[in-house]
Amino acid sequence: MLSVKQFTFNPVQENTYVLFDEKDACCIIDPGCYFGNERRALQEFISENGLTPKLLLNTHCHLDHVFGNKFIHDEYNLTLHLHENEKIILDNAAIAGLNWNMPFENYRGDLIFLQEGDMIEMGEDELEVLFTPGHSPGSICFYCSSQKFLIGGDVLFRMSIGRTDLPGGDFDTLINSIRKKLFVLPDDVIVYPGHGEPTTIGFEKKNNPFLI
Repeated sequence: MLSVKQFTFNPVQENTYVLFDEKDACCIIDPGCYFGNERRALQEFISENGLTPKLLLNTHCHLDHVFGNKFIHDEYNLTLHLHENEKIILDNAAIAGLNWNMPFENYRGDLIFLQEGDMIEMGEDELEVLFTPGHSPGSICFYCSSQKFLIGGDVLFRMSIGRTDLPGGDFDTLINSIRKKLFVLPDDVIVYPGHGEPTTIGFEKKNNPFLI
C-alpha cells in the first residue's frame, strides 16, 4: 500500500509528492524544491523515515515542477522519467527561470520516456501513466487504481484547470484530456494536484465551472 506525502515548495507554491510503501521504497514526483531549506526538508523526510528513493518522475516540466530534479538526481542517483513531448519544455526550463527571476541549475542527465498505458512498479503497487496534454504538450498523470488516487500535475485543480497560455498549451486539448482520461475514472478517486488542495473526480464533475 502506498502512502502519499505532500510538500509545498518554491515561490509558486508547487506541490511535490513522495510516494512510499511498507518496504520503504519511494518515488519522488515533481520535486519543486528551490531553496536550501526546502531541499533539506525533503531530504530529512526521506532519511528520518528510512526511505530508499527508487524513481524520479515529472508530470510535466514547467520550471516550478523541475527546480529539484538535479538535486534529486545528484543525491540519490536517479534518472528522470517524463513524457517525450516534455523534453523541449525541460530544455527551456532554465531560460524560463531567468525570465521569472528564479535562476536554477537544470537537470542534464539521461532521460527515460514514459508513454500512455505504461505501468510503473512500486513494490507490490503500480502507477498507470495517463497521457493528458493541454496544459503542457507532454503532461501525464500517475493513477493508482488499487487505491483510487491520481497524481495529476497541473491538469485538474479543485474548481479549476491548468492554464493553457504557456508554450505548448491548448485549452480544447486540456478539456478533452480531462473528460476522456480523468472523468472516466471512479468518482471517489482522489486527485492530488500540482497546486492547491486535493479534490475528487466526482466533486469536479459536479462543481468545476470549466467542465459543467
